[in-house]
Amino acid sequence: MSTPQINQPGEMEVSPSKSARVVLPGVEILQPVDPESDEEPVEEGVTDEPEEGDFLEDFPDETEDLELVHARIGSLTNLRLPRFAKYLKRLCLRQNFVSFLDPEVFNVLTNLEELDLYDNKLRTVGDAFLKLSKLETLDLSFNMLKSIPEGLGSLNFLHTIYFVQNRISKINGLESCINLRSLELGGNRIRRIENLESLVNLEELWLGKNKITKLENLASLKKLKILSLQSNRITKLENLEELNNLEQIYLSHNGVKKLEGLENNTKLTTLDLGNNFLSAIENISHLTCLEELWINGNKIPDLLALEPQLGAIQCLETLYLEANPCQSKDMTGYRRKIMLALPQLKQIDATYVRQV
Repeated sequence: MSTPQINQPGEMEVSPSKSARVVLPGVEILQPVDPESDEEPVEEGVTDEPEEGDFLEDFPDETEDLELVHARIGSLTNLRLPRFAKYLKRLCLRQNFVSFLDPEVFNVLTNLEELDLYDNKLRTVGDAFLKLSKLETLDLSFNMLKSIPEGLGSLNFLHTIYFVQNRISKINGLESCINLRSLELGGNRIRRIENLESLVNLEELWLGKNKITKLENLASLKKLKILSLQSNRITKLENLEELNNLEQIYLSHNGVKKLEGLENNTKLTTLDLGNNFLSAIENISHLTCLEELWINGNKIPDLLALEPQLGAIQCLETLYLEANPCQSKDMTGYRRKIMLALPQLKQIDATYVRQV
């Protein structure tokens, strides 16, 4: 059955898929809010008055995919979402004014597989998710949550969670989410990695832009492939020896002083330690799968260690080394010396290597 699709205000199109999309004109956020503040962002040209009404009155009950973006929705009551319950698999309510999730509405949406509530006004979700037994992906980024919602452990199929840019200060409440594969908690107020021991199927852990001071309590995450802790307060590479399936580490903008502790992480393809306090290129010659190495913005004095540490890594294609003393001391010879030491490179800093 064809369903109407709204791409621009006042304009409707017919889409062959069972999906509905409603988008109002975009807005520009004038200034970001300090993550420490409890103030809300100010948006240009948008009042705080939500739009009320049934945006979905023209859409059939058989719709599987509903997307209502920037529609200024405050209350979900008028949308009559329960009428879509039998078929609805994906519900996107991005960038609205939703501050309350009525359990009576969500308790009947038992076929939902993906729920996107990015950029709303939620401070809590209450019991709204308890019956969403088929839910696989949940996005609650850019809300005002101060803690991880309770009851997520009952969602047995949940594999991806986004809680970016909230006000969460502690990792907890996820102990029963044993099928979780990706967890995104960037941009919060977390100070410690903890309570993740039971997440044995986790493959991606994103904790950038928090206040974490130490790499710890990761040993049980043996399937982890991506570990991201950019813009934290970490000073030492440690406690990674059990993570022998790691493929990507992102630790830029921290306080790491030494390249170490990666003896068992031989599957690494990307290592990002840009903008730290490294004084030497060392202890990485065994990373024979490495494709990208980012160590720009550190305190590396010379290029003498390039060939002994990286020369045998034939798959290494990208090296970021700019903004180190080794560049500032030899601006004219810096790039040529890297190319001589590492002829396998295809990119040095932001510039591709010219193939002869």
